[in-house]
Amino acid sequence: MLLSRHTRRRAFITLLGGAAAWPLAARAQSERVRRIGVLFPVSAEDDQEYNARLAALVQALRDLGWSEGRGLQLDIRRSKPAAADLRKHIAELLAAAPDVILTSGGTTTAPLLQATRSVPIVFTSVVDPVGAGFVKRLSRPGGNATGFMQFEYSLSGKWVELLKQIAPGMMHAAVIRDPSITSGIGQFAVIQSVASTVGVEVVPIDGRDAGEIERGVDDVTRTPNGGLIVTTSAAVNARRDLIISLAGRHRLPVVYPRRIYVDRGGLLSYGPDVVTASRQAAGYVDRILKGEKPADLPVQTPTKYETVINLKTAKALGLKVPDKLLARADEVIE
Repeated sequence: MLLSRHTRRRAFITLLGGAAAWPLAARAQSERVRRIGVLFPVSAEDDQEYNARLAALVQALRDLGWSEGRGLQLDIRRSKPAAADLRKHIAELLAAAPDVILTSGGTTTAPLLQATRSVPIVFTSVVDPVGAGFVKRLSRPGGNATGFMQFEYSLSGKWVELLKQIAPGMMHAAVIRDPSITSGIGQFAVIQSVASTVGVEVVPIDGRDAGEIERGVDDVTRTPNGGLIVTTSAAVNARRDLIISLAGRHRLPVVYPRRIYVDRGGLLSYGPDVVTASRQAAGYVDRILKGEKPADLPVQTPTKYETVINLKTAKALGLKVPDKLLARADEVIE
């Protein structure tokens, strides 16, 4: 949805404490108005994670001397992760001739790169940018896109290990993933390889369809000692509340890829700090606006991963969280 200029201005002035607080560094920027397009796939209007990431981006740009109305124009769009919606927003973004576009994940990065090979693109939360064809190599991307990886595939194996720690009796688990994208295939492959080493059998569930998710979770519960692993993608994230609800209804132990699931009642998550990635992305936007090329800016891996546990949910599931796991958690929700 494209916010009106008036609505965006009012929201950001509230967020950043008013135009009077903007630093004098903004005035030192070129008098030319620079245009930044922002395109995130969002599943709900009240998406807390989206709001936090956007706030972090705007604050980081402000700290670097860029603020709307003082040398900068923001075109912020939140799109459903559906092809038709994405094409519409991308066409409108490009028609405005942006200096750089910031986006999130393969769901939006792929169609953006199909639409333009000249406008600089900074992505966040992409799992495998080389395998997906977004960049030639991590050290020197070589094209018009660069950014920040969400994680390396090896992290997916950690989800199996954590789930086994919090539910030692688990013998089989369903894996909710998007089979239509390379990262969905890659995450499942790593999970499958690690699961076999700890005595857990895994089966995939297509995370693009609500009916498939419900049927898959029902299948898991027909046999005792089951669990659930949720991988990351825009399509799966769009079913976030459904997955959390099904897990609670069937009393299933579940590990999630991001803390937003645990904030909303999920059991356990392990993954990167996506808000930090948004702050870092602002730095690349700044460098591109000052003349550097995406081709020369290396793709960066996360600097921070976090484990979050919801003790209230664990208690409802009848699970005792091991002291060792509690001790290494970055946050425990009680």
